[in-house]
Amino acid sequence: MEEKNIAEELKELLTSRQYTLLRQTISDMNPADIAGVMSEMEDEDSLKMFRILPKDIAADVFADLEIDVQQYIIRSMSDREASNIIENLMADDATDLLEEMPASVVKRILANASPETRADINHLLRYPEDSAGSIMTVEYVDLHEDMTVNDAIERIRKKGVDSETINICYVVTKQKILVGTVALRYLLIMKPDEIIGDIMNTNVISINTMTDQEETARMFQKYGFTAMPVVDNESRMVGIITIDDVVDIMEEEATEDIEKMAAIVPSDKPYPKVGIFETYKNRIPWLLFLMISATFTGAIITGFEDALSAFVILTAYIPMLMDTGGNAGSQASVSIIRGLSLKEIEFEDIFKIIWKELRVAMLCGLTLAVANFVKLLLLDRLTITVALVICLTLFVVVLIAKLVGCCLPMLASKVGFDPAVMASPFITTIVDALSLLVYFNIATRLLHIAA
Repeated sequence: MEEKNIAEELKELLTSRQYTLLRQTISDMNPADIAGVMSEMEDEDSLKMFRILPKDIAADVFADLEIDVQQYIIRSMSDREASNIIENLMADDATDLLEEMPASVVKRILANASPETRADINHLLRYPEDSAGSIMTVEYVDLHEDMTVNDAIERIRKKGVDSETINICYVVTKQKILVGTVALRYLLIMKPDEIIGDIMNTNVISINTMTDQEETARMFQKYGFTAMPVVDNESRMVGIITIDDVVDIMEEEATEDIEKMAAIVPSDKPYPKVGIFETYKNRIPWLLFLMISATFTGAIITGFEDALSAFVILTAYIPMLMDTGGNAGSQASVSIIRGLSLKEIEFEDIFKIIWKELRVAMLCGLTLAVANFVKLLLLDRLTITVALVICLTLFVVVLIAKLVGCCLPMLASKVGFDPAVMASPFITTIVDALSLLVYFNIATRLLHIAA
């Protein structure tokens, strides 16, 4: 509630053109809070707000803005103003922005940037998208083994202002080979004449530039670091990745998986910023595919018209069987997809997983079948034979659904597809068709009717 009031107050000051008071107010705010307010404004107002920002916090606020707001501000400024913004951003943040901009705009901005900035951005742009190299920053403090603690602290004073973090410093050779790390707090308690090579930590865990960003996030989770060095194939240090980058990765990957599991083509924009036509394009491909695949269920029902005409009551329980099968399959698939994403399970574990899911399915199926059998006899007043058909089908459907739900994501992962694609909608469609086949085959046999 307090944040909402502050946002309304800032908007009111901007609307009433009380720019001096507005500047004083935002000077005491956190850059992330200012960015949050600006992201909720109209484009013109967000640009006005940005021009009012004190120079010492403008770059930090800009880095926290949503990508479409950043693009609008950049396009609304002169090439020199835009270049000044880029100069004050960390190299990884600047690269992320320029990757989303048209080539003509990027060319003009870089033309006015310093040679060092151009070199850093071009260095990051050459790495594949979603790799560790593409998200790292090249601004870090490096030390040499022959330095004293006093020399190291002096170097930190000179380079620390423009570095992403100074909590951990990285010890490299003249050839940039990473050989160790030193924590700033450790430097502060050591004697000034101690040699860095004698006190550094040589057990260094690093990330290769070509490592996938999802694997990078898992490494941060495993080791609990706030920053990790990035090296090339020759173990030369080229940058660092910090925990704020990892948080962004985790959010991006989680969003992508959720959208795939809901049969939506992933989008890199927040929902309010996605237009109607773009939303339509993201959703319609899977809807068309699932609709066409669902026609198989209609064909199955048509093929068993005689069974349905002889026992019309069977029709009433088709939705229950299909929904239960879909839900059972979704439970298994979500658990397996999560396990694959977190590297808790591998394809080699498939037989163990099948055996486990089979036992779980038998317990779940038996419980559902018994509960349903009692309900069918006491409440629905069905004959024992018809109730048996429905409950036996229910038991078999749960078994099939659990097996399909656990196997499909693992097979998808094995052949190189994203396991999230094999989630609820896709599995539900398959299970629906199999449920009907099982249902009508059991019915024709137990009820002695022609198929």
